[in-house]
Amino acid sequence: MSTRTVLHEADIARALTRISHEILESNRGPEGLVILGIPTRGVNLAERIGALIADFGGNTVPVGALDVTMYRDDLHRNPTRAPHPTQIPAGGIDGKTVVLVDDVLFSGRSIRAALDALQDIGRPAAVRLAILVDRGHRELPIRPDFVGKNLPSAREERVNVRLADVDGVEEVTIES
Repeated sequence: MSTRTVLHEADIARALTRISHEILESNRGPEGLVILGIPTRGVNLAERIGALIADFGGNTVPVGALDVTMYRDDLHRNPTRAPHPTQIPAGGIDGKTVVLVDDVLFSGRSIRAALDALQDIGRPAAVRLAILVDRGHRELPIRPDFVGKNLPSAREERVNVRLADVDGVEEVTIES
């Protein structure tokens, strides 16, 4: 098995800064934004994006976590998956622009599950998708609005996102 690093710490920081600027620009400011990360690493990325938006725009943006475990269509294949807490900011999501944040977009099934989970929580005005790495191979018609890096990969390869706050190292690697 070979592993190659495709994004280093500085690359990840640059990608998150760009995504944060794009979110602010597309929303015409921070008003009405709610950022929800999909556990595990999507939550850490959402917190970073929220902090960057606060730095740029001067306003704090509500950040939370959206667990999709019980909404996944592959739960029968991986029943030992442990749910994480869903944490919706105090103002809720009704009428807000919700930005879902995840680390890697592959088949699109996690995002479909996130859309189902959102429907049970409230009714946002709009839902946007921010992804650190888009590796292609979609099985569902889901396309991100904000992408850190498009990373074409073979289906049998594995893309790993490691973040300092979770893994002690900051990098994106491909294993083949």
